[in-house]
Amino acid sequence: MNYASPTYVEETRIGFHFLRSHTWQHHVLRVAINDLQRMVGRPLPLGGTLLDVGCGQGKSFRLLHDAFEPTRMLGLDADPHSLLLSSAEAEREELKVELLTADCADIPLPDHSVDIVFCHQTFHHLVEQERALAQFWRVLKPGGWLLFAESTKAYIDTWVIRWFFRHPMHVQKTAEEYLDMLRQQGFEFGPQNVSFPYLWWSRSKDFGLLERWGLRAAPPPGQREETLVNAAVRKPA
Repeated sequence: MNYASPTYVEETRIGFHFLRSHTWQHHVLRVAINDLQRMVGRPLPLGGTLLDVGCGQGKSFRLLHDAFEPTRMLGLDADPHSLLLSSAEAEREELKVELLTADCADIPLPDHSVDIVFCHQTFHHLVEQERALAQFWRVLKPGGWLLFAESTKAYIDTWVIRWFFRHPMHVQKTAEEYLDMLRQQGFEFGPQNVSFPYLWWSRSKDFGLLERWGLRAAPPPGQREETLVNAAVRKPA
């Protein structure tokens, strides 16, 4: 396969199929988009151009369209096979989506051409993270939003994820390290724009079973190693 990124880390067969599943679309994507939408606040940035970086197989398209009603939607991915499935997904949902086979570290769009960049569970797959974040900043219009949702090193570096999926382990970061990257790039955000979901599927050892069975109390924020971080951050106007 000829990937658009020279540093692309190919997903496992199990991982590839999981990313087209009902579980992925409704228990991961939908939950994250609802959370990000809440953190953006009112009024929502409706209309304009929305870019889904690392769009994969297009399972986000309908959810993003309904949440933000973009007048132009673009999906970018380095994997041509995923984009074929994205095209089929857009057609099935009767959505017009422009697809770009490209590297997140080299986005083929003009400066200040995008109103929203959606980056969901993509960043931990990227080797050139600083370059990619700089590209998100470049293509965003002043006042534009980056909707950022990530798994952290605490989750990616577990036996379950290592066994079933494939990632560049040397670039994995903590929640605070990801937030520091966003700050250093220049994005603005406050506590109301950040959340640390502690969802069952992200629990590093037992998927939260002991807590659901009443055998252990869930650790409160500040007393646990965060497995997920969501942030709705803005490029200054």
